[in-house]
Amino acid sequence: MENLKLIALDDEDLAIFSAHLQDAVVKTVDMGFLPRLQRFAMVLNRFDWDQQVCANETVRRRTGLHFERVRDVKCRNMEEARRTGVLNLLAVTFIPGETPSGFVLLTFSGGAEVRLEVECIEAGMRDLGPAWGCTHAPKHPVPEEVTQSKGTAA
Repeated sequence: MENLKLIALDDEDLAIFSAHLQDAVVKTVDMGFLPRLQRFAMVLNRFDWDQQVCANETVRRRTGLHFERVRDVKCRNMEEARRTGVLNLLAVTFIPGETPSGFVLLTFSGGAEVRLEVECIEAGMRDLGPAWGCTHAPKHPVPEEVTQSKGTAA
């Protein structure tokens, strides 16, 4: 697969970002808010869900992510991240405010969150280089009600 280069201008675009960034790993030192530029940026190692090298090896890619028109940044439940220096991104979502403003919520494992107050959604995501193999793919537990509903006919 070729390197991704995407922009987001609405919540549907952010949902696409979220799908590509699920299980991305980011070091806290690779995240930053530049208030004078109204920009929040980070560099992550994203799991490439669309590519598999072979049966036992999956792929990660170094990816840049930035948000423009950011008024403020708030962090919550970052104790684990301060201890380990690493966060695992689970989702990128948008909470609407007075149109077109709102909040972009970056949700990480362990309950950590980064909330960006934005004038509007304006973001970019780009792979920064070649992929590399990794032997462990992220796995998420499937809720019991999902596994039970698959066994029943609708």
